[in-house]
Amino acid sequence: MGANMKRAFLDVKRQAHSYRPIEERIRDFNEVEVPPAPDVLKIQAERCMDCGIPFCHGCGCPLENQIPEINAAVAAGRLADAWDLLASTSNFPEFTSRVCPALCEASCTAGQHLDPVTIRQIERYTVDAAFEQGLVKIRRVTKRSGKSVAVVGAGPAGLAAADILNQHGHKVTVFERDRFPGGLLRYGIPDFKLDKGVIERRIKLLEAEGVVFETGVNIGIDISCDYLKRKFDAIVIATGTRAPRDLNVPGRELKGILPATVFLAKQNRLVSGEDSGEHPFTAKGKKVLVIGGGDTGSDCVGTSIRQGAKSVTQIEIMPKPPETRSVNTPWPAWPYMLRTSSSHLEGCDRRWNISTKAFQGKNGSVQRVCCTEIEWELSPQGKPLKFTEKGEPFELEADLVLLAMGFTGIPKEDPYPAQLGLNLERNLIKAGCDGITDVSGVFAAGDVKSGPSLVVRAIASGAKVAQSVNAFLNKK
Repeated sequence: MGANMKRAFLDVKRQAHSYRPIEERIRDFNEVEVPPAPDVLKIQAERCMDCGIPFCHGCGCPLENQIPEINAAVAAGRLADAWDLLASTSNFPEFTSRVCPALCEASCTAGQHLDPVTIRQIERYTVDAAFEQGLVKIRRVTKRSGKSVAVVGAGPAGLAAADILNQHGHKVTVFERDRFPGGLLRYGIPDFKLDKGVIERRIKLLEAEGVVFETGVNIGIDISCDYLKRKFDAIVIATGTRAPRDLNVPGRELKGILPATVFLAKQNRLVSGEDSGEHPFTAKGKKVLVIGGGDTGSDCVGTSIRQGAKSVTQIEIMPKPPETRSVNTPWPAWPYMLRTSSSHLEGCDRRWNISTKAFQGKNGSVQRVCCTEIEWELSPQGKPLKFTEKGEPFELEADLVLLAMGFTGIPKEDPYPAQLGLNLERNLIKAGCDGITDVSGVFAAGDVKSGPSLVVRAIASGAKVAQSVNAFLNKK
């Protein structure tokens, strides 16, 4: 029996997800999260305060999901209504409910003084149950506009744009350089966070609705941009920011030092069966050093542990965040605070304020990393401004170094920006928030125009740009 909904946020304690036991999950690449039972989530949904001003909706969620209404429907057992509400604003809730950091929960009103509502898990229950119960239907497009759109890039932004433009009646073809669609959802995020069957299910649904996927096609090389301009009425560029930030210090040429994305993508291909054999850069029996303290670095930690690493150390040049929300990021802002992932819990030495100075090795392979501790000068708002080295240099043993320091933009070797005549800023496509570029009929969506960000923001960008494309096509 549910709680008194008017007092539930006071009387019912937050009960979020748990994880599979460590000794079990590190032996495979299956998803590690264990969602609460449906009955538990219905009671958890009652904790929603139904705020007069729902900050979770307007301030937190980039997709503007109707969160209080969804929560109320779940609490009342009205799954079909909850699904209809969720699907009206979110293209792929099965993705965001697994990999989104839950910006909505950070701005939940109950979270000011209590624990926030488990919004992400309620969303996951809603979409998973909707698929299981047959509520997710193929949306047949009965009337076509006669206009065609090329979407370049099958990551979350490109998929969202393709989904919406197809529903508007335009003929959409998605071009992807990799063998399968998904972008970093497929090739960057490990299966223990996002099972790739979830992606496959959505791609099949998009295909059934009329979206065409052309994979293994590198635009600008395999197909010229002139061809795209001739064949399609509009082009959406959603290629992401694939160029990883490198670390150009002495010894960088040694073997055993590689970008995190190369390491993670290969493992994902092995798990899916796309590739076979052994991982060429396996962490098995090695001392692994991950440079970079973000989500990608965490994914490297979990993957290395599953491969059988002897030890895993993760270092970060930035200072250690506070254990709780920083006073400089008050509610309802996204809190600056320490975050510990499921991978960190599996066994990892984490260190902050560490600068990498050089790599050293033997017989052409890395063996040690030369580091120094640093001290940051902070602004009055707590923002790191500059650092100075302190103490004596020290060494960390490592025979596999994974660089997880983010992305810098479009790879220099990509020919399509020049072929399309696009202008770049900070190595990104110059475009407005609506995705409109300096070239008529060419639009940009997601990270390729805004810089590296979250999956949920990429989806929101793709959806917004799709509306700009649709307006452009309706005027032609």
